[in-house]
Amino acid sequence: MIDWNPITSTEQLDAITNKENSFFIFKHSTTCSISAMAKARFERDWNESLIDAKPYLLDLLRYRTVSSAISEKFCVYHESPQLLLINNKECIYDASHLDISFGELIENAQVAK
Repeated sequence: MIDWNPITSTEQLDAITNKENSFFIFKHSTTCSISAMAKARFERDWNESLIDAKPYLLDLLRYRTVSSAISEKFCVYHESPQLLLINNKECIYDASHLDISFGELIENAQVAK
Protein backbone atom coordinates (compact mmCIF):
# COMPACT_ATOMS: atom_id res chain seq x y z
CA MET A 1 0.00 0.00 0.00
CA ILE A 2 1.24 3.48 -0.83
CA ASP A 3 1.76 5.80 2.11
CA TRP A 4 0.40 8.86 0.28
CA ASN A 5 1.39 12.31 1.52
CA PRO A 6 -1.54 14.68 0.92
CA ILE A 7 -0.95 18.09 -0.63
CA THR A 8 -3.38 20.66 0.71
CA SER A 9 -1.91 24.10 0.01
CA THR A 10 0.25 26.04 -2.41
CA GLU A 11 2.61 26.83 0.49
CA GLN A 12 3.07 23.12 1.08
CA LEU A 13 3.70 22.59 -2.63
CA ASP A 14 6.44 25.24 -2.55
CA ALA A 15 8.00 23.64 0.54
CA ILE A 16 7.96 20.18 -1.07
CA THR A 17 9.49 21.52 -4.27
CA ASN A 18 12.28 23.24 -2.33
CA LYS A 19 12.92 20.24 -0.05
CA GLU A 20 12.52 17.12 -2.20
CA ASN A 21 14.90 16.38 -5.06
CA SER A 22 12.59 13.80 -6.61
CA PHE A 23 8.90 13.21 -5.94
CA PHE A 24 5.68 12.44 -7.75
CA ILE A 25 2.17 13.78 -7.53
CA PHE A 26 -0.98 11.83 -8.30
CA LYS A 27 -3.77 14.31 -9.04
CA HIS A 28 -6.99 12.46 -8.20
CA SER A 29 -10.65 13.33 -8.65
CA THR A 30 -12.48 11.54 -5.85
CA THR A 31 -15.78 11.39 -7.75
CA CYS A 32 -14.44 10.17 -11.10
CA SER A 33 -14.55 6.44 -11.86
CA ILE A 34 -11.66 6.69 -14.34
CA SER A 35 -9.53 8.42 -11.71
CA ALA A 36 -10.43 5.74 -9.16
CA MET A 37 -9.52 3.00 -11.64
CA ALA A 38 -6.18 4.62 -12.57
CA LYS A 39 -5.31 5.10 -8.90
CA ALA A 40 -6.25 1.50 -8.03
CA ARG A 41 -4.14 0.12 -10.91
CA PHE A 42 -1.19 2.28 -9.86
CA GLU A 43 -1.49 1.21 -6.23
CA ARG A 44 -1.81 -2.46 -7.20
CA ASP A 45 1.53 -2.29 -9.07
CA TRP A 46 3.26 -0.20 -6.41
CA ASN A 47 6.60 -1.42 -5.08
CA GLU A 48 8.32 1.11 -2.85
CA SER A 49 11.70 -0.59 -3.18
CA LEU A 50 11.80 0.22 -6.92
CA ILE A 51 11.59 4.01 -6.66
CA ASP A 52 13.38 6.72 -4.74
CA ALA A 53 10.71 9.39 -4.98
CA LYS A 54 8.22 10.44 -2.33
CA PRO A 55 4.52 9.93 -3.26
CA TYR A 56 2.10 12.86 -2.96
CA LEU A 57 -1.65 12.80 -3.55
CA LEU A 58 -3.76 15.80 -4.49
CA ASP A 59 -7.54 15.72 -4.07
CA LEU A 60 -8.53 17.84 -7.07
CA LEU A 61 -12.03 18.59 -5.85
CA ARG A 62 -10.94 19.96 -2.48
CA TYR A 63 -7.75 21.70 -3.64
CA ARG A 64 -8.35 22.98 -7.16
CA THR A 65 -6.15 26.04 -6.55
CA VAL A 66 -3.24 23.73 -5.73
CA SER A 67 -3.83 21.87 -8.99
CA SER A 68 -3.70 25.15 -10.88
CA ALA A 69 -0.46 26.06 -9.09
CA ILE A 70 1.04 22.69 -10.07
CA SER A 71 0.14 23.29 -13.72
CA GLU A 72 1.72 26.73 -13.65
CA LYS A 73 4.82 25.80 -11.63
CA PHE A 74 5.71 22.76 -13.75
CA CYS A 75 4.38 23.97 -17.11
CA VAL A 76 1.97 21.07 -17.62
CA TYR A 77 -1.56 21.08 -18.92
CA HIS A 78 -4.08 20.12 -16.22
CA GLU A 79 -5.67 16.71 -16.64
CA SER A 80 -7.50 14.40 -14.29
CA PRO A 81 -6.35 11.97 -13.19
CA GLN A 82 -2.74 12.87 -13.75
CA LEU A 83 0.65 11.61 -12.58
CA LEU A 84 3.64 13.95 -12.53
CA LEU A 85 7.24 13.02 -11.77
CA ILE A 86 9.27 15.97 -10.53
CA ASN A 87 13.06 15.88 -10.48
CA ASN A 88 15.24 18.86 -9.60
CA LYS A 89 12.20 21.19 -9.67
CA GLU A 90 11.21 20.13 -13.21
CA CYS A 91 8.43 17.87 -14.40
CA ILE A 92 10.22 15.12 -16.31
CA TYR A 93 7.22 12.84 -16.87
CA ASP A 94 3.47 13.21 -16.87
CA ALA A 95 0.68 10.84 -17.79
CA SER A 96 -3.06 11.01 -17.54
CA HIS A 97 -6.11 8.79 -17.42
CA LEU A 98 -5.40 5.15 -18.21
CA ASP A 99 -1.87 5.95 -19.45
CA ILE A 100 -0.85 6.24 -15.79
CA SER A 101 1.50 3.36 -15.07
CA PHE A 102 3.85 2.51 -12.22
CA GLY A 103 6.18 0.84 -14.73
CA GLU A 104 6.44 4.01 -16.81
CA LEU A 105 7.06 6.05 -13.68
CA ILE A 106 9.91 3.72 -12.72
CA GLU A 107 11.47 3.91 -16.20
CA ASN A 108 11.39 7.70 -16.19
CA ALA A 109 12.70 7.93 -12.63
CA GLN A 110 15.68 5.73 -13.56
CA VAL A 111 16.45 7.88 -16.61
CA ALA A 112 16.55 10.95 -14.34
CA LYS A 113 19.30 9.49 -12.11
